[in-house]
Amino acid sequence: MSLAVIQMVSQSDVLANLEQARSLLERAAEGGAQLAVLPENFAAMGRSDSAAIGRAEALGQGPILPWLKQTARDLKLWIVAGTVPLPPADQPDAKSHACSLLVDDLGEQIARYDKLHLFDVDVADNRGRYRESDDYAHGHNVVVADTPVGRVGLTVCYDLRFPELYSALREAGAELITAPAAFTAVTGAAHWEVLIRARAIETQCYILAAAQGGVHPGPRETFGHAAIVDPWGRILAEQDQGPAVLLAERDSSEQASIRARMPVSSHRRFFSQGALRPAHTSE
Repeated sequence: MSLAVIQMVSQSDVLANLEQARSLLERAAEGGAQLAVLPENFAAMGRSDSAAIGRAEALGQGPILPWLKQTARDLKLWIVAGTVPLPPADQPDAKSHACSLLVDDLGEQIARYDKLHLFDVDVADNRGRYRESDDYAHGHNVVVADTPVGRVGLTVCYDLRFPELYSALREAGAELITAPAAFTAVTGAAHWEVLIRARAIETQCYILAAAQGGVHPGPRETFGHAAIVDPWGRILAEQDQGPAVLLAERDSSEQASIRARMPVSSHRRFFSQGALRPAHTSE
């Protein structure tokens, strides 16, 4: 059960980005991958017209979705398409979501995850201010799907800072969790490795952390360090900067052993279920 994670340095030219992504996915397929994960914003970085891109794709007039389906068919590869701007399926003129799409090796869309947590923060870099909610609507659903390499949970980038989402995916049966990202150079240097390893350890899942790694229009610099992390928190493959294809095998027997020896899922207790209550203090 071979896994691939892709790192890119996407620019503003959609067709050029798709050409590069195709080349990297071909390398993944040649390496024996059954499932490959593209990074966040793989088709475009630094564009101010995400709404127009999303509307065109929803109306069948854009290049990204046809390319995705054809590439999956040609390479006989399951693909997690990092993120694509897409409005709700029945509302092409509505605000887009940052969607992570799972497509099977026949080119059929199996699952769609709309990014739950939007990156509205201030960062001490050249750009300084990020407001994803200006361009995207919040998602609402936790998404898991069965694939040939196991049951996959879908997340995106900033979601990594919200462990309750990852716990929900584990409870929904996830064995692998995808995390396509475009972390800034500043936040990535501070937190990226800690977050991807922590999410793997606490869920006992493989984390497939595709990334952008380089300089983009905007101006924007992304941290890179795409990685595949195993359920014990070990980094199996990693790339610091630049385009790359990372490959690793899923060892389902070892994963089952880790979960049996340390059954954290059955030990979990939730405030929301009333098992634990905050302590009350009095003056």
